[in-house]
Amino acid sequence: MDPSRIASLLQPFLGSLVPQSVEAAALTPAQLNHISSYVDLLVRWNARINLTAVRDADEIVTRHFGESIFAARFLFPETYAEPVTLVDIGSGAGFPGLPMKIWNPNIQLTLIESNQKKVAFLREVVRSLGLPDVSVFAGRAEDYSGTAELITLRAVEQFKNILPVATRLVRAHGRLALLIGSSQVSSAHDLAPDFIWDSPVPIPLSSSRVLLIGTKQDKNQEK
Repeated sequence: MDPSRIASLLQPFLGSLVPQSVEAAALTPAQLNHISSYVDLLVRWNARINLTAVRDADEIVTRHFGESIFAARFLFPETYAEPVTLVDIGSGAGFPGLPMKIWNPNIQLTLIESNQKKVAFLREVVRSLGLPDVSVFAGRAEDYSGTAELITLRAVEQFKNILPVATRLVRAHGRLALLIGSSQVSSAHDLAPDFIWDSPVPIPLSSSRVLLIGTKQDKNQEK
C-alpha cells in the first residue's frame, strides 16, 4: 500500500481531531513503510484465513492502525525513550500491540494469541518487518505467567471474563489500556476497583469507541 495514502488516512488520528491536550504528530517514512508492508501482508493472509472481518485496505488502516496509533500517542509521548514491557492480550492480527511497537521501538512486546493460524501470521509480520524484542505467546492469557508495565486489550470476546485476567498481569503502578465501547466503561470500573481510571478519550472517526487508561494501585502502600 502506498505510504502517502496511509499517511493521509491516519491524519485524523495524528492531528486535527485529537484532544487539545495531545500535540499533533507525524509518522516517519520508516514507520509508514513498516505499516505499508504490514497492510500488504494482512490483506494477502486475510484472503486465506480470517484475520479480520475488514477486507478493504483503506478501512484496515483507519479502523485498526488508526485506533492503535491513537492509543500509542497517549501511552508513549514522542519524547518517550525508556524501555517498557507491554503485553497485548488477544492480539488477533496484531492490534494494538504491533502498531504500538512501530510507534515506539523501545517497547519490549509480548503478543498473546491462542489461535494458531493467527499466531503464524503474527510471527510472519514480526519476521518480515524485522521488529526486535517481540515474542508471541501461543496460548491463553490465563496461562501466561508473566507481568508487564502495560497491558493492552482491544475488541476481545467475553470482556467481563478476560478483564480480571488482564488486571492480574499488570505490575504495581503499571497501566491497563482498553480500547472499548463507551458502554463498557462502567463495567471496567466495577471489574477493576484497584485501578485509578483516567477519563475515557473518544476515538476519532468513531461514534462510540474510547480509549480508557487505568493505573494499578499498590495495595501494600494503601495499608
